[in-house]
Amino acid sequence: MTENRDDLQAVEQLKDAYDKIRSEIAKVIIGQDTVIEQLLIALLSAGHCLLVGVPGLAKTLLISTLANILDLKFSRIQFTPDLMPSDITGTEIIEEDRASGKREFKFLKGPVFANVILADEINRTPPKTQAALLQAMQEHEVTSAGQTFTLDEPFFVLATQNPIEQEGTYPLPEAQLDRFMFHVNVDYPSETEEHTIVKTTTAVPEYRLDKILSAKDIIELQGLVRRVPPPDSVIQYAVDIARSTRPENDGGFDFIDKWVSWGAGPRASQYMILAAKAKAILDGRTVPKWDDVKSAAPPVLRHRIVTSFNAEADGVDTNTIVKKLLDTVKVRD
Repeated sequence: MTENRDDLQAVEQLKDAYDKIRSEIAKVIIGQDTVIEQLLIALLSAGHCLLVGVPGLAKTLLISTLANILDLKFSRIQFTPDLMPSDITGTEIIEEDRASGKREFKFLKGPVFANVILADEINRTPPKTQAALLQAMQEHEVTSAGQTFTLDEPFFVLATQNPIEQEGTYPLPEAQLDRFMFHVNVDYPSETEEHTIVKTTTAVPEYRLDKILSAKDIIELQGLVRRVPPPDSVIQYAVDIARSTRPENDGGFDFIDKWVSWGAGPRASQYMILAAKAKAILDGRTVPKWDDVKSAAPPVLRHRIVTSFNAEADGVDTNTIVKKLLDTVKVRD
């Protein structure tokens, strides 16, 4: 980034907006600071998020609250086994012109035509319907009957999954998992937070949410993130982490060869750098550090590593592998 006055002022304004966003969300959501930060980082990086957590942790409420605060069009899609692709993207109907009597096809846009999409329990629908989101997530377009429609920007998909109930579910294929920038774990609240949650949610709600950022503001901030120049050492650190996840890699680690069948691709490095740049801006800085990459690595990598039978036998999951990897990979001077 050329550190001109406009960009520096934009960084300061975003830091102020971030503080206001967290204050507004705190009116509705108690705790979950890390989850909120990761959602905003993904939004500023023009990425998508997969939120995984047991029922009752306010995943849906958090997403709808965020959409309201950011003054964005919000659409919720409840994924079920009988959901069809056209229920997501839209469908064509025959419409008759009353004046001429002429009939023609008209495309009715589906719920995917919004800024923030909540794909609730995305793994409860068959792969054919899951795939209806692929083009929208990657190209920000929808094709129907040979005609392509461009989605409004910003476009942000937030999908939820329940990790404990697998009966009647369809695991997301690796190609679709890779479309998500972050795999965000939504954990149980602390005892103090749970006490506050029970106290506030069982009383009469008394809050009003203020709009903080518009769609135009977010698009400009996404451009600002792209202009942030990461040092070569920070880029190298992200590349080293991603390459170290791949078994049989030159100079790799024995525990990776033992526990990993497939590692992360180059998209992981890209997302770690984008997240590091967004994190720096949210903190009021114009230059990302290797610590920013390290904090972005777990949500970027945990769904891009395929574990082996040895890992399953040893009771090792991807979170354990990523933690060990971050303890092992050193920053190059």
